[in-house]
Formats: sequence, C-alpha cells, structure tokens
Amino acid sequence: MKEKEFPSRYSALLETFGPEMIRKETRHWLVTGAAGFIGSHLLEALLASGQRVTGLDNFSTGYRHNIEQALDAAGGDARSRFRFFEGSITDPALCRSACKGVDFVLHQAALASVPLSMERPLEFSAVNTEGFVNILEAARAEGVRRVVYASSSAVYGDDPRLPKEEDQPGLCLSPYALTKAVNELYAELWTRTYGLETVGLRYFNVFGPRQDPNGAYAAVIPRWIDAVGNGRSVEIYGDGGASRDFCSIRNVVLANLLAATAAEAPGHVFNIACGVRTTLGELLEKICAVFAAGRSVSVLHRPPRPGDVLHSLASIERAEKILGYVPRLTLEEGLREMSRLA
Repeated sequence: MKEKEFPSRYSALLETFGPEMIRKETRHWLVTGAAGFIGSHLLEALLASGQRVTGLDNFSTGYRHNIEQALDAAGGDARSRFRFFEGSITDPALCRSACKGVDFVLHQAALASVPLSMERPLEFSAVNTEGFVNILEAARAEGVRRVVYASSSAVYGDDPRLPKEEDQPGLCLSPYALTKAVNELYAELWTRTYGLETVGLRYFNVFGPRQDPNGAYAAVIPRWIDAVGNGRSVEIYGDGGASRDFCSIRNVVLANLLAATAAEAPGHVFNIACGVRTTLGELLEKICAVFAAGRSVSVLHRPPRPGDVLHSLASIERAEKILGYVPRLTLEEGLREMSRLA
C-alpha cells in the first residue's frame, strides 16, 4: 500500500504510533458492532489506513449515521473497501457469512450497560455470551487469524485493590460483568483447544465523539456534556467521590490495532486505560471548564446504582510491555477534542 495522507483524525496517530502492518499491508477486518461508538471509530481508522473492512450490526444500540460519518471521515475510496451485514451476532449463520475471507475480527458487538443488565439478565446472556461464542466459532471455522474482543473493567467486581491488575478479578456485581468474565473464559478455551488466537481488552470508561448522550443508561461523560451544554442539572449517583479511569476512544482504537498485530498478545487479556484516577466531582469540574463557558451548573445527587463499582483504576503495565500500548490522549485532551467536534 502506498504511503499517503488521509483525512481521518486517525491518520497522524496511526502513521506515528500504529503497527507497521497497518501502514504497509492490506488485510480484511471484521468489526462487529460497527454502527456503535467504539465500532464506528475502528471502522474509520481501518478504512483511513487503506484496509478492507466488513461491518456487522443490527442497530439495536448503534446508528446508521455513525457508519456514514466514519465512511466520510475515512474519505477516498473507503466505500469501495467496505461491505456490511445487517443482523445480530445471535445468528450463527450470519456470523459465519461475515467471517468469510476475514483475517482479523475486532469484536465490539454487545449490550453494555451495568444497570440495564440488572433489569434484563437473560437478554444480556443471549447477546453477550451466546453471541460471542457464535463469533468465536465462526472465526475458527472460516480460518480467521485472530479475534480481538471487548472485555470490561467490570470483571474486577468487588475486589477493592487498586490499581486493577489483570490476574486479580473479583466477584462480579452485575450480569453485564459476568458476561464479560465468561467471554474471557470462552476465548481462553478456544485458543487452548482450537488454536484460534484471541486477545481480550478490558476497557475502562471509554469516551469520545459519537458516544450517545441520550437515555437513562448513557455513559457519564456524554450525558454530563449534554446536560451542561443545554443548561440542565447534572445528576451524580452518590456523593461524587466515586472514581474512574477515563480513556479516550483514540487510545482504544490504537490498542485494538496493536492487539491484533502484536506477536505475544494471543491468550492474554489487557487493561486499556490511562492509569489515572479521577473522581466524579473532579470530572464535573473538568467538563465545566471546557463546556460550561462560565455558566453555573446545578447538581442533583442520586443514590448509587446497584452493580456499580466504587473505584476503578487500571494498571497498564502488561499492555505497555506486550502490546507497546501507551495512551496518547489524556482525559483533558479528549474532552477538548470533543469540544472542537461538537
């Protein structure tokens, strides 16, 4: 593939820090959940880098306009290198069709809300667990080289130790967390028994452009940015002392591509975060500094939600050592990027 400039926001990031294979070789990738927040950014980055991409999504939580924005941002002949399957990962035959001719799978399709999983445990099990096994088996049957899949910091559950290290998961506190823990067990088994290369990425509070601010279960950063920008009260579950390790979507995209190409990655799970702890109170101050434009912001405190952990902070040493992962955008830089794109 010829060296050239791409219009995507990922061009400079991948040209400087991306895996050599992404810069010099064309491969075929399947992105499940391609219409979602993380999936559409992976789609954009891969197409902007000259790769061939298949997308799979049923639009249960993702949006068609996310795909269109990703294709427009990738520019050039991106549309000619993209094919799309509409449907659910709960359909084994569809998963098999989507995996045909694919070298790498980046599996993002899932239901991803802790509180919603408390209300709909059967649905979460069907999509997140059975759907994941469908992807693993389809990838094995079609000779896919490697599956990189989205796990979650939720697997650390009730373990109070900080920072979180990959070999110290606790008891799960929600059906969502359990589905992700089970995904890791299935992936390890498919690698050990069938020889399918798998890599798990435990995401810690990912945020960035295209993240949906609407609905009762929206993530905290887009929800608060939307409230502050529209003059509404900000709702905090608890007293504001709970803490999280917030990670820009650009870091997550880089981590996925490194995980797909790093020689020693298969069989491992990795924390993907910034390794920085921020309380919700501190987060609100940072959001107001960027988005409030001097306006006062009212705060409503709600009771803590069942299933939510109190504190979260990642050790990213394993990802640094094996993947070469180093976060490129801080929380503050990621918020400023969202402000510029608003």
